[in-house]
Amino acid sequence: MSHDAPAIPKLLRIQEVAAETGLTMRSIRYYEEMGLLAPAARSEGAYRLFDTDDLERLRFIAGLRNDAGFSLAEIGQLLEDEQTRQRNRERFRATADPAERAAVLGDALERVERQIATLERKRERLADMIDDAQRRRAHLRGHLEDVLAGRDPQHDTAGER
Repeated sequence: MSHDAPAIPKLLRIQEVAAETGLTMRSIRYYEEMGLLAPAARSEGAYRLFDTDDLERLRFIAGLRNDAGFSLAEIGQLLEDEQTRQRNRERFRATADPAERAAVLGDALERVERQIATLERKRERLADMIDDAQRRRAHLRGHLEDVLAGRDPQHDTAGER
């Protein structure tokens, strides 16, 4: 029976990470400059090297930025809160002192409240955008009905007000 050594995680250079995540190298460097990402290591030639955790973090950042429209500041706060959540979990487990545990839980609650407020603001902005688009759709449908019925719409047919 052979005992294999634990697999060493493969470290990827920035070009490989860009290809894997669909991000540009410039974006990856920018996220690093903004403090959203820290490469797992540097090669002897000072090349950035990234591991699978870095890839997951970049995909998370890209999803928040591209899919959900979060600002980099909002993303930074969410990432910081997540790191602190993990540290708080360790602090909570490491102590039996009720005062320390209450402090950890209080900090965690504050962070969750801030996340909820951020997400609610995002939801409100999206709801406003949806409402506006629905009004434009209704306006355009009205014009389309007029045109199909042979009536001449009295105002802008592009749906702009």
